[in-house]
Amino acid sequence: MKFSSPIIFCFLLGLTGFGANSFANQGDLVFVGATLIDGTGAPPLENATLVVTDGRVRAVGPANEVGIPANAQRIDVSGKTLMPGLINAHGHAGDTLGMEAGHYSRDNLLDQLALYARYGVTTVVSLGGDDLPGIQVRNEQFTPSLQRARIYVAGSVVNGDNAQSIRTQINRNADMGVDFIKTRVDSELGELPTISPDLFQSLVDLAHARRLPVAVHIYYLEDAKMALRSGAEIIAHSVRDTTVDSEFVDLLMANEACYIPTMMRDVSTYVYEEEPDFFSDDFFLKEADPAVLAELRSAEYRSSIRSSAASQQYKSDFPNAVANTGALHAAGVKVAMGTDTGPPARFQGYFEHLELDMMVAAGMSPMDTIYSATGLAAECMGLTDLGTLEPGNWADILVLDENPATDIANTRTLESVWIAGNRVPD
Repeated sequence: MKFSSPIIFCFLLGLTGFGANSFANQGDLVFVGATLIDGTGAPPLENATLVVTDGRVRAVGPANEVGIPANAQRIDVSGKTLMPGLINAHGHAGDTLGMEAGHYSRDNLLDQLALYARYGVTTVVSLGGDDLPGIQVRNEQFTPSLQRARIYVAGSVVNGDNAQSIRTQINRNADMGVDFIKTRVDSELGELPTISPDLFQSLVDLAHARRLPVAVHIYYLEDAKMALRSGAEIIAHSVRDTTVDSEFVDLLMANEACYIPTMMRDVSTYVYEEEPDFFSDDFFLKEADPAVLAELRSAEYRSSIRSSAASQQYKSDFPNAVANTGALHAAGVKVAMGTDTGPPARFQGYFEHLELDMMVAAGMSPMDTIYSATGLAAECMGLTDLGTLEPGNWADILVLDENPATDIANTRTLESVWIAGNRVPD
C-alpha cells in the first residue's frame, strides 16, 4: 500500500495542466554540454541540454533535439556531469548541536538543511524527532526560490505498550500533517521488551487509516518479517543479526516495500575507537567542527567506544549489514540510500557520500547506487516530483567535475549544487 504526502498531493493539485501550457514561453536557465544522469536508471546521456523554468525542469535531452529559449541564461558545463540531487531516505535534522542532542529548533533545522545542501543532499526524509518547526519548514519549500535542502517528516517516533497510547501518538502526528509514521521494533540488543505483533498490527492499521505509510526501525530479521506481515512499507535499517532469507525477500516484494540499509549509522557506533580515515579528507574537513573532532579524538571518547558492548556488537554484526544489502539488491528488492545522519557524530551531508561507497562495496554498481539515491529513493518515499531530471520535476541538480557512473567516489567532485534552479551558496 502506497500513500502520497498530503502536502505533495495538495501542491500537485495546483499544477493541473502543468506541462501543456505552464512553461510555453521562456526558459530561465539552460545547462549545456554535460553528460547527464537523469536518475531514472537510464544510461548517461552525452552532450545533454537541460532547460529550467520557474524552478522546474522544462526540457531535457540531446543537444541537437532540445530547443533553447532565446533569452535563457546559458551555463556551460561541458566536460562535467549533471545528476539529480541526492535524496537521503532516512536522516534527521534540527536536534543536534556539536556533540549534544536536545537542541531542536527552526534555526538549527535551517542550518542543517543548508549543510546537507552544500554536500549535494537536496532532500532529507527525517524519520523521527520532528515537531511543528519541521512541519513549517517543509511547508515553505514548495517555491522556486528555495536554496536549501528539502525536508519531509515523520513527527515523533511512535512507541508504547498499549493501544490507546499508540492511537494518541499517531493521531497527533497525523493531525500535524506528517508524511510518514515512524516506529521501532527493536530490543536494543536484547535490553528491552519489544512490541507484540497484535499491538504492532493495530499501529499499522491506524497509520493506514490516516493515509500514512509506516517506516520501521529494526535490527533482527524476525522483527523485520513481523513488521512486513503487518503491512509496513519501509524497513528503515539493515537486518544485522543474521543472513536474510527468501521469506524476507518475498515479504518485501509482496509489500512493494523499501529497504534502507543505513550502513554508515552502524559504522558511526564504532569507527571512533581509532582515528577514522575520513578525518584527513578535505571534502569532510571543509564543514567539520574542530571542537567536535577534538572530542572524537580524545582518549576518553575512544576508550568509551572500545569498552561499549553495544558498539562492539554493531561492529561484529556489520558484515551482515553489508552482505544483506547486496543480497537484497541482487534479489530485486528496492534498496534506497539512507544514513540515519543527524545525531551526534553522524555527519550530515558527508556520510551520504560514504554510504554510496558502502553500497558499491556491498555489490551494487555505481549506476544502481546513484538510482538508489535519486529516482528510487523518491519512489520509495512517495516524493512524486523529485529524484529525476524529467520535465515537470523540481530542478535539484548536482554539477560534478567527474562522472560517478564510472566511480561512485566522484559524487565528491561537486562543482555546484542547484535547488529549484538556484545555486546553493558555498
